[in-house]
Amino acid sequence: MKKQNDIAIIGIGVTKFGELFHQSYDDLVRDAAKQAVNDAQISMDEIGAAWLSTAFPEIGVFKGRSGMDLSEPLSLYNIPVTRVSNFCASGADAIRNAVNALRAGECDVAMALGVEKLRDRQPQDSIVKMMVEYGHPFLQKGFTAAGTFAVYANRMMKEYGITREDISNVSVKNHLHGSMNEKAFYRKPCTLEEVMKSPMVANPLTVLDSCPTTDGAACVIMVRAEDVDKNKHHPIYIDGIGLSVSTGWDLPFFDPYHDFLSFQATKDAAAIAYKQAGITKPIDEIDLVEVHDCFSIVELLTYEDLGLCKPGESKDMIRGKATQLGGQIPVNVSGGLLSCGHPVGSTGIRMVVEIANHLRGNAGDRQVKGAKKGLSHNIGGPGAIASVIVLNNEN
Repeated sequence: MKKQNDIAIIGIGVTKFGELFHQSYDDLVRDAAKQAVNDAQISMDEIGAAWLSTAFPEIGVFKGRSGMDLSEPLSLYNIPVTRVSNFCASGADAIRNAVNALRAGECDVAMALGVEKLRDRQPQDSIVKMMVEYGHPFLQKGFTAAGTFAVYANRMMKEYGITREDISNVSVKNHLHGSMNEKAFYRKPCTLEEVMKSPMVANPLTVLDSCPTTDGAACVIMVRAEDVDKNKHHPIYIDGIGLSVSTGWDLPFFDPYHDFLSFQATKDAAAIAYKQAGITKPIDEIDLVEVHDCFSIVELLTYEDLGLCKPGESKDMIRGKATQLGGQIPVNVSGGLLSCGHPVGSTGIRMVVEIANHLRGNAGDRQVKGAKKGLSHNIGGPGAIASVIVLNNEN
């Protein structure tokens, strides 16, 4: 397959993530979009098509059910606007759809914007309640994300000798990084003892091993590489983008061959993105990574699924601080989901904005020195859906 770097990100924007009771859904859309449009040095009416990522309008503020909820706050009319919902990979999938439209010649300037407003409803109306009431009539009863990933944690501990300290040190690392990110929800470092002694959610995962629910929005503006104006744009190129739906709600839990040591969706999405980007040894060819650390254990699983290390060696990476800022391959220098929180529809785009800032050299105190190539990863559902995007600062 020919190496893909024909699409460029020319504008980026991201709101603060957190309990944003003072901002409405529309406010967040306008904030992220205006940042991205101003960064691209274009006008709003130059956008030829847009994709809105909102995963769960039913449990937010009943916004994001169609592309209309992007058009209205931006007065972005008379162009195609599509709503995308694909669990935690929604934002990345919005980018993928925009990329494909640009490649097809459907438009010349594309916007992908992710937004979620999850803090305006009481905990009793949470994602868990939605899944129980509207999900599978049998399989969803008693199902929680923490309980799912705790099964993987226990399996990793038994098979690979990963310890509770290894798992919780992911949170320690990411909260340290988050303390340097002005857009993160949690901006306070924490100790290993604090993580391990925080309330248990699903053994061995504690509260501080779990990402918070937050509000937030992020946006990217993209064009074909041939349309980049280097006199005004600071482009970041998309080298590879892979999306995979590798299982359903009833799998892998009823698959007798599943070992609960990896996520096939991540492996499949990475293989697609790596092939497009011409990557054969990611640990040597990628400078920084944003992974979907909804729970600490998922980051360790993802090191292995992305091929950053061999199966069973993720514990060595966290122990050796290879993934900390200044290490061999920094991971979640934004603070990750553990610090930023997870407004589901916007997380995948926030990650791409974070990578773009590093590749531009604009990440401030948390800048990864000399970063030229980065990767973002999302996984959603019960490990069913994954996206991997490879970004590069050179064409």
